[in-house]
Amino acid sequence: MESRLADASRGNSEACYELGIAYSCGTGGVDVDLVQAHKWFNLAALGGNAEGQALRAEVAEEMTPQQISEAQRQARAWLSGRGASLN
Repeated sequence: MESRLADASRGNSEACYELGIAYSCGTGGVDVDLVQAHKWFNLAALGGNAEGQALRAEVAEEMTPQQISEAQRQARAWLSGRGASLN
């Protein structure tokens, strides 16, 4: 997880996708957290990852509107904190 987070912080959209997988499935030492999964899939999608886009939609089907809003807020905050785009 540490290396994926480091790669994501450098703008790696594949790392964002892998973080989304981890949070959606509860792997890599993290619990299932759909808000975090949506956030990471959203960031992957913004970086051009088509699978991230599809899985973001799939995860959203299991979330409340409030959870989706929180995931989007967290994604915006993460991008703002980085000051860079994803690739």
